[in-house]
Amino acid sequence: MKFLWTTIVVKDLEESLRFYKEIVGLKEHRRFNAGPGAEIAFLGDGETEVELMTNSQKKEVSYGADISLGFEVEDLEKCMDNLKERGIEIVSGPISPNPSVRFIFVHDPNGLRIQFVENAKK
Repeated sequence: MKFLWTTIVVKDLEESLRFYKEIVGLKEHRRFNAGPGAEIAFLGDGETEVELMTNSQKKEVSYGADISLGFEVEDLEKCMDNLKERGIEIVSGPISPNPSVRFIFVHDPNGLRIQFVENAKK
């Protein structure tokens, strides 16, 4: 079995695309209408993608408090500086559960927890 994507239902597709492209650094691969009032965009590099889906009939979105998406960054300090410059609040961290990893959490425009992880240089 191969893991393909994670679907995130979003309130505002354009705002969410900006976040995942500009902050996370994902590339948009395809985007299409998915029926009346619905639109889907796929982003990512490699074999696993993030699918953003919006539907004008759905006014609220809800995520579990214990779910997050993790993305690796080269330099956590630079990442935190970039987030601060863009007015994005770090909601937790930096956390270092062991000497080889450090991470922080932020929220995407819909309230989903996003983890930025720096692995120790080898």
